Parts: sequence; structure tokens; C-alpha cells
Amino acid sequence: MLESVALPLVKWALSEDVGTGDITTLNTLRPGVGARAVIMVKQPGVVAGLEVARLTFRELDASLRFEPMVADGTWIEAGVAAARVFGSAGSIFTAERTALNFLQRMSGVATLTRRFVERVEGTSATILDTRKTTPGLRYLEKYAVKMGGGDNHRFALWDMYLVKDNHIRAAGGVKAALDRIQRTRQDVPLEVEVESLVQLAEALRPGVDRILIDNRSVEEVRRAVEAVDRWCRDHPPDARAARPRATRWPEVEVSGGITLENVRAYAETGADYISVGSLTHSAPALDVSLEVEDVG
Repeated sequence: MLESVALPLVKWALSEDVGTGDITTLNTLRPGVGARAVIMVKQPGVVAGLEVARLTFRELDASLRFEPMVADGTWIEAGVAAARVFGSAGSIFTAERTALNFLQRMSGVATLTRRFVERVEGTSATILDTRKTTPGLRYLEKYAVKMGGGDNHRFALWDMYLVKDNHIRAAGGVKAALDRIQRTRQDVPLEVEVESLVQLAEALRPGVDRILIDNRSVEEVRRAVEAVDRWCRDHPPDARAARPRATRWPEVEVSGGITLENVRAYAETGADYISVGSLTHSAPALDVSLEVEDVG
């Protein structure tokens, strides 16, 4: 699956960078020069995107040999080699920037995700991504979140109902929005965003799988989780609904303003999920470089 999604992106990225030709490499190297190069991680982090880097070198020159030194999802320290590339020096240099761009972006997402996951260790909370992704790179970025130890929220608009504040206003209220969905309900999860305990009471009904509490204080989230648990004690889920190992149904998700500094406090409210937009919209790239070890 990763290759089928990544390959068109790799082809487009190479065409963007190489264009009519790498004029520097073509005019500085004599034909037939070979090289062995290493992809070095220059700061600690989680590696993600090695397969995409491999596809990039392969697409530029099928004779290049790419050897990963670690697996995606591995935390490595600064100065550690992530992969080696063997073959035509010219081909390696031409594909270098595109391969590293994918690798640094995906590794940056994975690294930031790992930091959030570590902050909530020991709680019941799962760190989720969002749809706040780079256009065209959603699959790769969500893959990177998984490599960092997080999990994926819905992929797009078609695989989960998520009734948000604007839907509620336009529909005329929580009940009206949910009633309309239930008339044509598809077999996908249903989540409802609530802004108050009043809206929460409306959203707590059979068929709702998750409650989203957005942009609320830690104390407000704690009270909402308690309210959900009270409701759940009197309304056990039907056989269709509950996720294995779920502690309540509907489950509770928290989002909005989540940072490394406050994520632990939100996790300790008992929330099941914490979704973090910055995993994909603000993750800094991991510093990686390609260094030639030998030419011949």
C-alpha cells in the first residue's frame, strides 16, 4: 500500500526537482563514476520514510542499491546511519534532495509523535493525528504518525461521521443533526463534538461512538468524562458498537490547544483519545544528510 501511494508522489517530486536535468552533476562528473553514500541522522529522532527514500533512488536509477540500516519506527541518536546507497554517483546526487525531503518530513512527524506518546505513557490515552496534513501527503504523514507510536484518526471525509460545531449550527442543534444522520446511517463510526454539558447530554444516545471535547480546560474535560461514565453505566453498548478493550462507550476524545506541556494533564482526565493537529501541521523536519563515503 505504501509503495502504491508513494510512487506517484515520488515521480512528481523528482520531476519538480530534476526538470530538464541536473546541470551541476552532469557537468562536473565524468561518466561511470560510482559511489557509496550514507544517509546520516544529525539529531536524535524516530526514522520514518526509508521505503519512500528507496523508491526515490530507484525511480531515478533502477541500478542504484539502497540498504536501510534501521527499520522505520526506530529511535536513533545523532550521528547514526539510517541507510546506505550504492551505484552511480551522478544518480545518487540527483535523487539525493528529493529522497531526503521525504525522509526528513516523515521522520519529523514520527519524532514529534513519539514525544507526545511518551508524555502520556501510563495513562489510558491514545495520541491521534488529524486531517491537518500537507495536501497530497496525508497518507505518508499518517504513516509517520504510526511509526512514532501514535494512531490515526479518520483518514478523510468519507470514513467517519464527525459532527462539528458548524454542522450543529447549520442543522439546528445536536439532536437535529444526529436524527438526519441516523436516517441514512452508513456502517462507519459516528463522533459528535460538544461545547457544553448541555450539548453533551444531547449527544449521549445509542449509535454515537465517540464524543469530541474541543478547546476546553482540563477541569471541563474531567467533568465531561465523568458525565459520560455516568451515562454509560445506565446504557451498556450494543454488540455492534464497543471497540475491544474500550472502557466506556461512547469513548471520549479531547482536542484543541494540546501541547507537550499540557498533554499529560488532559490524559489524566481519563480521556480515551487526544488528537493533536501539530503532529502533522507543525512538526519540524528531522535533520538528515547524505554523505559520500567512497568514490570509485
